[in-house]
Amino acid sequence: MANTYTQIHLQLIFAVKYRQAVIHESWEDELYKYITGIVQNQNHKLLCINGMPDHIHILIGYRPHQALSDLLKEIKGSSSSWINEERLTQKRFKWQEGYAAFSYCRSDLPRVCSYIEKQKSHHQRKKFLEEYKEFLKAFEVEYDEKYIFTELV
Repeated sequence: MANTYTQIHLQLIFAVKYRQAVIHESWEDELYKYITGIVQNQNHKLLCINGMPDHIHILIGYRPHQALSDLLKEIKGSSSSWINEERLTQKRFKWQEGYAAFSYCRSDLPRVCSYIEKQKSHHQRKKFLEEYKEFLKAFEVEYDEKYIFTELV
């Protein structure tokens, strides 16, 4: 659309179903490349991506031509199909329902990218669920405990 200008930066966080640690280091880079392609094909800009065996963080330059929920549906649906087609996990791979999205100003991007790039060392000190709740509190997002990412019991 002519004369429409935006600068929207979002950190997206989503988890493997039941927070199972099945994203293996032998193929995680290929997964990140695959997700990068999805984001770029949807005309957004991927700034940084990294994660752990049970979840992913993505920092994007978001263009508002697409609903955020539609973008996440595409990322999660296409990437899970790719993982299953490539038979990268022993059981059928699925992402957990839901996601988190937090917005940042341009000056925050180097700090957020550094944080995402250091996921492995960060999570030696802090568990995913603890981190996730801290994000929700820091961004003053109200939530119900029963809808936080669940584990297989």
